[in-house]
Amino acid sequence: MEFFQTIDWMKMLYCFIVGGIICIIGQILIDKTKLTPARILVVYVTVGVILGGLGLYKKLIDFAGCGATVPLTGFGANLAKGVSEAVKEHGLLGAFIGGVKASAGGIAAAVFFGYIASLVSKPKIKKQ
Repeated sequence: MEFFQTIDWMKMLYCFIVGGIICIIGQILIDKTKLTPARILVVYVTVGVILGGLGLYKKLIDFAGCGATVPLTGFGANLAKGVSEAVKEHGLLGAFIGGVKASAGGIAAAVFFGYIASLVSKPKIKKQ
C-alpha cells in the first residue's frame, strides 16, 4: 500500500496527457494527410532536435517526464543534447559523434524491436 502513496499522480497525469497529445498529432497526420509514417517519423525527430537545440524541449520533459521523452520528439531532443555536450568537449568532431553516443541505447533498442516487429507483421503500402 505504501507504493501507491509514493506515486506522484499529477506527474503521471501530465505524462499521459502530453504523450497522448503527441500521439494524437501523429494519428491526425496519418489519417488526414498523404504523409507516410516514415515522413512523420522524420518530422517528429526534426521537431525534437530543433526544440531540444533551443532548450525548449527540456521544459516539456521537466513538466511531463517520460510522456515527453519516450515519443520520437524526445529522441530528437536527446540527439540535440548529445551533440551540444560533445561539441563542448570535442569541438567540431562532437557534432558527428555526440548524437549517436547519447542515443546509442535507444538506437540499439529501435533496431532490435524493429526487426522483431518485421518478423511478426504484414506491412501495407499507403494508397496515394
